[in-house]
Amino acid sequence: MRPGHLVFWVVLLATTVWGSAALWFDGPASRLLAALLAAAYALATLAALLMVRPMRRAYGGALVLFAVLLGWWLGIGPSNDRNWQPEVARLAYADINGDLVTVHNIRNFDYRSETDYTPAWYDKTYDLRQLEGVDIVASYWMGPDIAHVFVSFAFAGGNHLAMSIETRTEKGEGYDTIKGFFRQYELYYVVADERDAIGLRTNFRRDPPEDVYVYRVKGSPEALQKFFLSYLSQINALKDQPQFYNTLTTNCTTNIWFNSLVNPEHLRLSWKIFASGHVPELLHEQGRLEDDGLPFAELAQRAHINARAQAAGISADFSRRIRQVEQAKK
Repeated sequence: MRPGHLVFWVVLLATTVWGSAALWFDGPASRLLAALLAAAYALATLAALLMVRPMRRAYGGALVLFAVLLGWWLGIGPSNDRNWQPEVARLAYADINGDLVTVHNIRNFDYRSETDYTPAWYDKTYDLRQLEGVDIVASYWMGPDIAHVFVSFAFAGGNHLAMSIETRTEKGEGYDTIKGFFRQYELYYVVADERDAIGLRTNFRRDPPEDVYVYRVKGSPEALQKFFLSYLSQINALKDQPQFYNTLTTNCTTNIWFNSLVNPEHLRLSWKIFASGHVPELLHEQGRLEDDGLPFAELAQRAHINARAQAAGISADFSRRIRQVEQAKK
């Protein structure tokens, strides 16, 4: 078989597998009907390749089948109107008036355990001129290569606002990485008090437990403001027009990178952005962290906050206390 034909067969195999999976995950709610459609698509593609001649017509038939399926799949639309889990029930949005920004629906649940909590939301006004820094928060639960990464904006007076890019799940629905490649989850920006976004992970997650690290990012006041406003633009856009989450292309780390593109000095694209556990290391390698000249291993040890967070409890000065060691060494 010529190399060109081999490549084409590999592409056909990949599109057939993807198409069948799309019908299974995004097709009818009936699992039996979805399975029948997925199998029928694979068999129809195989039949075209085996029975139609000449081969260029067989290839054309398989591509037409895929094009029809892709058109259907692209027509599936996201929604803001579903029976959402309580922790993602409200969409954050912001009113911008000059340098003053009022953020609505900031989450600050009162947790007794990961699943036992009292919902609470509040609104708060921030002054862009008082934005002092941005922290990268990385939470690990399955080894060093994969982490949930999000940002927290630091304002004067010890005020912090965390923004975590996640899936918006419905009641009774859990997250599945494979399903995340398809149109199963809406994109959601958790806009939260650090006692919620960070404290949930350090103090209440047990199955599995999470290790959380907080790193301060270097940046000029102008760059920080542009980055913050990019996030606000995204949360306002999602309020008006929902989008789908995607495990590979539209996830917690890729969207951070896309939001950073407002600044010319943004982080260069790297495989470490997709292997999310390596994002802090990548920032360190490119000189984007406040590190006091420390090697990354030592900086990471200092950035690990679980013990400090658990000692602090979910107290009013939680944000100050989880950073206390870092501040003492500056």
